[in-house]
Formats: sequence, structure tokens, C-alpha cells
Amino acid sequence: MPWMPWIPGTPVGPIGPVGPIAILLAKSKGLLLALFKLKFLLSFASFLFVYSALYGINFGLGFAVLILVHELGHFIDIKRRGLPADMPVFLPGLGAYVRWRGMGVSTQTKAAISLAGPLAGALAAVGCTLMWWKTGNGLWAALARSGAALNILNLIPVWALDGGQAAQALGKLERIGLLTLCLALWLILGEGIFFLVAIGAGYRVFTKDLPPRPSLAISLYFALVLICLGITIRSLPGHGFGGQ
Repeated sequence: MPWMPWIPGTPVGPIGPVGPIAILLAKSKGLLLALFKLKFLLSFASFLFVYSALYGINFGLGFAVLILVHELGHFIDIKRRGLPADMPVFLPGLGAYVRWRGMGVSTQTKAAISLAGPLAGALAAVGCTLMWWKTGNGLWAALARSGAALNILNLIPVWALDGGQAAQALGKLERIGLLTLCLALWLILGEGIFFLVAIGAGYRVFTKDLPPRPSLAISLYFALVLICLGITIRSLPGHGFGGQ
């Protein structure tokens, strides 16, 4: 069919030489989406395989699901804000991450997205704790403690950890408050893991990356997640990862 110029106001039918390009772009979008889904599935399968080999299929599967819930907390919070995000990618031995584009996003929004993962992880740990109370099966207790411990570690406010990203929205007073809370949780609950978070909070009190407008809401959000994790881990038997 000979090429004809498109006249505004007429139906878009034959598009001449740009047709193959448009079709290729449309198919490429679908192909990229399929590749992202495949990357998610393959990385999750490898993650599951490694931890099942180390700790057995029951714990390995439960642990992989707990990490997935944490990452989906980030993913869902990003998507509900209308921001682009890829499906989680899992790295055995290192954890997982969700890649998203945050240019132009406020520090408070970035902090809230960072805390959404630990919040989801805390809720998953609570769910495992309830299952342990109901069934008496120690597997649920081990999963609950492992999930809670990893989410607490992830809230240490340093580097690229979720806590480090969230702390960017906290002013000096809020960081001192976070330090005080973590020390109190350490002393009251007897869980040394909170002392590690306190060390990170103490470090951030003296860094020069204070925001122009500190967020009290993020400070309360941060505290709520920590307290929820603290109560959960205190209600479980054992100490450390997996209740050892």
C-alpha cells in the first residue's frame, strides 16, 4: 500500500513506514515486561533453592516468602503512589531489592517507601507468631524471629539500608529520639540487636545530611515499626536469627 500522509482528524489506519516501528515498540514493551517477570521468578527460585538447601525446604520456603513480603511492601507502596517500579529481584546471601525511579520525589516520600518494606515484614512476623501460638509448631517461631530480626537489622539507619534511607527525612531532634527509643528497647527487651540500631542512630545524629524540613510523621512511622518488631521478637523463644 502506498504511503499517504496522516491528516489530523482522520482515523489512524495505515501508518506507512512507521508501522513496523510502532509494532516493534509495542511488542518490545511486552517483551521487557515478560523479561522482568522472568527475572523475578528465576531470582526467587534461586533464592528458595539456596535457603532450602541450607535449612530445609520448610524453613527455606517460609524464609523466602518473608523476604518476598518485605519487598512487596516497597513495591505496593511505590505503585500506589503512581511511580514506576520493577518486580523484586532476589540475591541469595544478600537479600533482595526493588528498582524504581524516584527523580523529583520528596525526601519524605522516599523515607515512607523505605519504611513500607519493614512494616510489611513486621506484619508477616506477627502472622508467623500467631501461627506459632495456635499450632505450637516451632517452625513458625523460627520464621517469626528470623523475619523480625532481619527487619530490625534493615532499620539500622546507615548506608543503603531501609533505615538509612528513612533517616534522611529526620532532623537532629528526631534522630536523638530514635537513638533514645532504640536504647530503651535494648534495655527493656534485652535484645542486643536494638543496640546496633542505636549505634547507627547515634552516628546519624552527627552527620551533616539533615533535611531542610524534618518529618515528624516519618519519625513516628519509624518508631512504630521498631516497637512492633520489638514486641514481636520479645514474645518469641530463643535469641538471634532463627531463635538459636
